[in-house]
Amino acid sequence: MIAPRVEESGGTGIPTADRVPGESFDLMSSTVRSILLLLLVSAIAAFAAYFALLAVLDYATARSDTAASERQSHLAATLVSKMQATVAHDQESSTVWDEAIRSVTAGDTEWIGQNLGEWMYTYFGHDRAYVIRPDGTVVYAFAKDEENAAKAFDQAREIIMPIARKLRKRLIAGDQTGLSDQVLSIGQSDFAVINNHPSIVSIKPIMSDTGSISQRPQDIYFHVAVRYLDGSFLDGMAREYQFDDLNFVRGGTVENGLPAAIMRSDDGIFGYFTWRPFKPGEAVARSVRPVINVVGLVVFLVMSGMGAMILTRNRKLQRSRAALEHLAGRDALTGLLNRARFAGRLAEVIGASAPGQANAVLFLDLDRFKLVNDTLGHAAGDQLLILVANRLRQIFPDGIIGRLGGDEFTAVAAKTSTKAVKETCEAIIEAMRYPFEIDGKPTSIGASVGVAIGTGPDIDPMELTRKADIALYNAKGSGRNRYAIFGQHMDDLVQTRREMEHDLRVAIESRRGLEVHFQPVYAAPDGALSGAEALVRWRHPQRGMIGPDDFIPMAEECGIIAKLGELVLEEACRIAQRWPDLQIAVNASPVELRNSSYALKVTSLLSASRVDPARLEIEITENTILDDAGECVRNIDALRSIGVRFALDDFGTGFSSFARLERLSIDRIKIDKSFLHAAGHEKGNRAVVEAMINLARAKGLKTTAEGVETEDQRRLLKELGCDDLQGYLLSRPLTTDAFEAMLEEEGRKSTVNR
Repeated sequence: MIAPRVEESGGTGIPTADRVPGESFDLMSSTVRSILLLLLVSAIAAFAAYFALLAVLDYATARSDTAASERQSHLAATLVSKMQATVAHDQESSTVWDEAIRSVTAGDTEWIGQNLGEWMYTYFGHDRAYVIRPDGTVVYAFAKDEENAAKAFDQAREIIMPIARKLRKRLIAGDQTGLSDQVLSIGQSDFAVINNHPSIVSIKPIMSDTGSISQRPQDIYFHVAVRYLDGSFLDGMAREYQFDDLNFVRGGTVENGLPAAIMRSDDGIFGYFTWRPFKPGEAVARSVRPVINVVGLVVFLVMSGMGAMILTRNRKLQRSRAALEHLAGRDALTGLLNRARFAGRLAEVIGASAPGQANAVLFLDLDRFKLVNDTLGHAAGDQLLILVANRLRQIFPDGIIGRLGGDEFTAVAAKTSTKAVKETCEAIIEAMRYPFEIDGKPTSIGASVGVAIGTGPDIDPMELTRKADIALYNAKGSGRNRYAIFGQHMDDLVQTRREMEHDLRVAIESRRGLEVHFQPVYAAPDGALSGAEALVRWRHPQRGMIGPDDFIPMAEECGIIAKLGELVLEEACRIAQRWPDLQIAVNASPVELRNSSYALKVTSLLSASRVDPARLEIEITENTILDDAGECVRNIDALRSIGVRFALDDFGTGFSSFARLERLSIDRIKIDKSFLHAAGHEKGNRAVVEAMINLARAKGLKTTAEGVETEDQRRLLKELGCDDLQGYLLSRPLTTDAFEAMLEEEGRKSTVNR
């Protein structure tokens, strides 16, 4: 708006000396007309500006409100979709569980109610829960709004069964769509109305978590979870995300409010969420319209303010949305890319590559991380992962870095070469070798790196990732603080390992090729036979004799170590049964001891073979001490209560200390052979061995020295007061027949001496 210019003299703007009397009226009229014209022009301009501002305001308001409405609709649909996934994830906490299979098969309704029924309601907020048999009949039913279990199932039967049939069909077909590190079993879900409540209905199979229970798809029980979409869900959604007058409308059309359609699995519309949309633009417009009516200038100022406010709000909303999208693709702990986002970025890099451009994928696995996690605690482990991520950012300042989970990281080296990749791997290993400071204390770990290099845009990202994983496996197999670049021979090694895993499973199931050897143990003071240690050997039909260092870790990784340990224990009990004066020792891995049924299995075998538990000694490793759940300690205490004895194998080679030994009740320590090799020398380990024996004696523990190979070692150990000896000097491990022949010879000698 243009205002009239007023001269500083305060007059009309016409000099007095220049006025002509006859022209006074005309001059006045001209001035009035000019003022009137100016006022008219100003008024027209003001009205034009007013209506223009109103039009702009209405347009901006509509745009802002539309954008806000679209965001709210997207948010509502996302929340319902997320709730579907959350319900299914909640179910997996109890459905992927061996104990669940046994309990539902046995019809243990008390256990089912505590773990699959009421607990789902109290902990996760599920409104209903059912467990149904393969034939469609109900084992258990729970509903927060219906006390009669039979009626609760009848109300949902017609809804549940079609969904269950779809899931059963997928299981039979071997469909594994959607499985990942976070999703352990396939499921089927849909929307339905149950007892007049719009609901999410999710069905999950009750499956084995260890793989030790064999299940046919036709025989799998199902767990059904129902989450109502009204009531507490609506109230919580409205309260947390500020949806005004939030309601659910079933079917038909929506006349009032902003709708968000909920689609069924058959792409039909199940219903709508409706609410009174939040209109930030209209709220702002109402506050500025009165000011626009008063003065045009204020209109511009208010419009500017309104625009700034709208822009600010939109920017905040955009930042919030961008932050959510950012977090969706990031690891929550380290801020690095998660697995899915990393895969997407890798595909982008490869797709944009020139024909001759080389790109590399690096897989990184931390060495000794589990020991840090177990000894210092999970909080320290998390802090360590954050520090590792920061060092990787320094190595790849502009690169693509991700965390796959646990202590596994990955990175992309774009436009690279073999030489540059090697230098990068060496930099990573050196960076991870340098101690980390956690809670003011230096902590040392290491890293193994696997690399796969691909050239050009036609490389399959998934295949490149697979090769990097294989290279990492080879790097870890070669020792710590190493890297390996994928070569075709590595694929062959993986195939060989898979074949050996298969052969080992077959050998354990058929009990062919696996031999139990016995290494005699002798008393140090008089050299009398005091017992034997049972050791398993694998005679492969094509590869010959395979050492335990090669197949025992394989059995642990494959989940068949328990069956292998049971095989050895059965043979040891058989020998002990035939020779009642013999003490037998067997080895147990931490994996076995962490199984809650281990003590029961050992007790059953001892009872079946009628062997006195006091004649059995179970040898455990130092890793057993690092059991946060306490299952190992419970198994040890249970077996010691019936007389079974325990020995700590390879003592002194790991993280053990007598302070930590207080956590375990053991009867014996076995001194590792590495301490004996130099014990006879002047600067050898004599003092260390002597300290071990004296400390063990002070705590009332027996001692056995392993790996005795020379007469000097035997004399020294006898002099130091060691209780028992074991090693090649005395006897190598013997086959069962050779061992029994030796026992018979020992028996004849004893008879002659008497």
